[in-house]
Amino acid sequence: MGLINADMHDLKYEIEEEARAGARFKVIGVGGGGSNAVAWMVQEHLDGVEVYAMNTDLQALSACPVPNKLQLGARVTNGLGAGSNPEIGRQAALENTDQIVEILQGADMVFITAGLGGGTGTGAAPVIAALARELDALVIAVVTKPFGFEGSRRRKMAEEGVAKLAATVDTIISVPNDRLLSLVPRGTSITDAFKVADDVLRQTVQGITDIIVTPGLINRDFADIRATMVGMGYAVLGTAVGHGENAAVDAARQAISCPLLEETKIAGARGVLIHITASSRLGLHDVDEACAIIREAAECDDVQISFGVILNESLADAVKITVIATGFQREQEPLVRPQTMPVIRAQPSMPEPRPEPVPEAEPEPVMHLEPEPEPQVIAEPEPVLDLDDLDTPAYLRRGRMLN
Repeated sequence: MGLINADMHDLKYEIEEEARAGARFKVIGVGGGGSNAVAWMVQEHLDGVEVYAMNTDLQALSACPVPNKLQLGARVTNGLGAGSNPEIGRQAALENTDQIVEILQGADMVFITAGLGGGTGTGAAPVIAALARELDALVIAVVTKPFGFEGSRRRKMAEEGVAKLAATVDTIISVPNDRLLSLVPRGTSITDAFKVADDVLRQTVQGITDIIVTPGLINRDFADIRATMVGMGYAVLGTAVGHGENAAVDAARQAISCPLLEETKIAGARGVLIHITASSRLGLHDVDEACAIIREAAECDDVQISFGVILNESLADAVKITVIATGFQREQEPLVRPQTMPVIRAQPSMPEPRPEPVPEAEPEPVMHLEPEPEPQVIAEPEPVLDLDDLDTPAYLRRGRMLN
């Protein structure tokens, strides 16, 4: 009987390991800003994920060091970019729906990153997210918002983009670029400053994949991540490392302070996942105190908290804590995750699923998608083909990635 029990234990372990290794993660950088973010992630050699860059600007896409690329909207834009027009970006993504679905196929979790306020990222990201949701992937968005000096028009487009994206993803993490001005020392180069924002994506992806992929003393699997993040809307992810006698407490306090993110605190979160990495020196009371600090910061008695522990002897007296807090309330709360509704074929603002053939005919819908009141034929094609007005920050960031 003992031998049978041992065999069953080994089998259970093998099954768990297969399930753990079987989770597929894909990261999609959309537009110039998103492509720069995934390029930085590739440069940092993050393993275990498939990375793709998608852009309407063929020149910028060709210069991006990410190996997997997809040009969006070649017919719509002639490879010249979306010209800060989100509708052009949306139409560009619709043009390549089949290729996007092929890329997303088989993913358990899809990370989408974009700089909002421009054309491609703002317009195409919600389309890509909706397609990923239709494939039943867990979809996480990490986006940046423009600097104040970029003007009110771009800021307004970014806010509209956040609202549309929040309605099509499970969880969204937002980074206002203006926060960089107060966080980086004066004299910091613009390329180094943007690396700080780009690193939010790397931390998010690495923080989540480490939890799922790395075997631990107390394991958290993909189902735990999904339960914490599915349909939860706005989120915060913080990672910190503490050292010495109070390492766990110090790491917990730093992890729940997120000055770069739009949500700087975890108060009001409905779900919190805590991931602790430490050596075998980690004490039970250390874990208890760290989790108590995080629970208290959530300021919610019925918050759903899940935690995992991974042992790594190389950390010695250091403790690393990653906190993912989700479910923050906003005026426009993301929709409950649809199970069968083909999101891409209906406007996110519509309250019901796409109906069966409706009385009013749809005027030649592009790829049978999005039955909007206005036709999807681009109203002003001339500016698109002649567009040269990408903003300065985008060029600067593009230059950084070409070096």
